[in-house]
Amino acid sequence: MATFTASRDIPAPREQVFAAISAPERLARWWGPAGFSNVFDACEFKTGGRWVFTMHGSDGTRYPNESLFAEVAAPERVVIQHVPHPAFHLTIELEPVPDGVRMIWSQRFEDAGLAERMALIVIPGNEQNLDRLTAEVLRGQRTGCSADDAPA
Repeated sequence: MATFTASRDIPAPREQVFAAISAPERLARWWGPAGFSNVFDACEFKTGGRWVFTMHGSDGTRYPNESLFAEVAAPERVVIQHVPHPAFHLTIELEPVPDGVRMIWSQRFEDAGLAERMALIVIPGNEQNLDRLTAEVLRGQRTGCSADDAPA
């Protein structure tokens, strides 16, 4: 087993960060590495809910994905289980800090060998995800998006 962990302090209330994760239209804007876009076929943001989508790379390559929201504990934690290869669990934790929230992003692969082979993609990709999420949260602050915009 191998885990990649990244963290980021975001200058926003935890509820606003959670709203950017839980609202499908906002999640689609920031999910994935820089240059990627997403089309969601299903996004049932609740414990046990399905998430089926296609990531589109900047070169036009399509990456079909299917995940389950293994745990949704608003506004502090989301656990995503990526179903097809490569199998992994992603835990997103939101901890209050004096100037906002600290997001802890932990991606655990069951197959340590696979994780080692993917490290050159996963590590920078996770950092880019955090960059894009931070930009989405800050954009939401400017446009007035709030936790109230998140689905129930």
